[in-house]
Amino acid sequence: MNGNLRVGNLFGIPFYVNVSWFLVLALVTWSYGSGLATAFPSLPGSIPWLLGLFAALLLFSSVLAHELGHSFAAKQQGIGVNSITLFLFGGLAALEKESDSPGGAFKVAIAGPVVSLALFMALSIAGQVLALSGPVGAIVSLLAYINLALGVFNLLPGLPLDGGNVLKAIVWRITGDPYKGLSFASRAGQILGWLAIGIGAAAIAGISPVGNVWTLLIGWFLLSNANRSAQSASVQQRLDGLTAADATLDHSPIVAQNVSLRTFADDVLLNTEGNWRKFLVVNEAGEFIGTVAIEALKEVPRDRWATTTVQDIMSTDVTLSTIASDRPLLEVIRTLEEKKVSALAVIRENGQLLGLLEKQRILAKTVGR
Repeated sequence: MNGNLRVGNLFGIPFYVNVSWFLVLALVTWSYGSGLATAFPSLPGSIPWLLGLFAALLLFSSVLAHELGHSFAAKQQGIGVNSITLFLFGGLAALEKESDSPGGAFKVAIAGPVVSLALFMALSIAGQVLALSGPVGAIVSLLAYINLALGVFNLLPGLPLDGGNVLKAIVWRITGDPYKGLSFASRAGQILGWLAIGIGAAAIAGISPVGNVWTLLIGWFLLSNANRSAQSASVQQRLDGLTAADATLDHSPIVAQNVSLRTFADDVLLNTEGNWRKFLVVNEAGEFIGTVAIEALKEVPRDRWATTTVQDIMSTDVTLSTIASDRPLLEVIRTLEEKKVSALAVIRENGQLLGLLEKQRILAKTVGR
């Protein structure tokens, strides 16, 4: 992960912090430490800033608890959590996949704000019951209202905020179409982003008493992420209903095992589109059994090409990443990303090799529909 440092594991989930997190940690430490020094002048030396650091770490612990709320809700549905990352504007729980139902998506989305609001209530009650005062009381009060703000802000109805995912789940439930939910929530997020940018810009220009440069930066963050969500929704709608078979190359590099090297060189190579350096070899049943590299032809004298078959020079020591021909293209994209490969072999239900599927072919499908 670029710019991310792995800290460890939390409940089996890899935990990272982005380098931008250290900037915010320093700013919060200095800002709140200065506030404590002013409010409590009796605090000696560097104690206010040490308390400021402690408060900043507790603040980010609240963000972490928020993301763990999403993670535990996902795990209850059998969805894996790839990582949790803290960064400049908060945190992110990266899930292996989305929920299979709008109800499940709603539970995952709402879990984070529920945790934040629960922490607000718990900290507020603790402050009252224990009659906390002084620097400790100030820190507990700060954390309570930070969690309130975190919960309420994230419930705003627009992606990438949790409220946007709640809205997506609701629209999905109403329409029965998850892509319409994603598109609607993305548009709402774009509106929120532009609104925050406008408020921030007006404040910087001295036109509005509300907002500041952080409002503008948050608006930019919301807008850029909402734009990506909208693009993702458009791609998903275009790919909806298509399968791996629909994106398989028409002239995939496939050759039968019993073909002579002469026929392979004169007919197959000349009639196959693309600059392939390696071909997939199939048996009489059309099943994949190995690969043959063009360079392997050079190892056989030309006068023996007519009596030597592809099977004689093919390699069977190869692992082929495959996908069933009837799998949805959206699932194919996830498989390509998970396996970190650029192509997959598409296999029919009867085990026959249909052909190769490449990322570029999927991109062409998104443009062609």
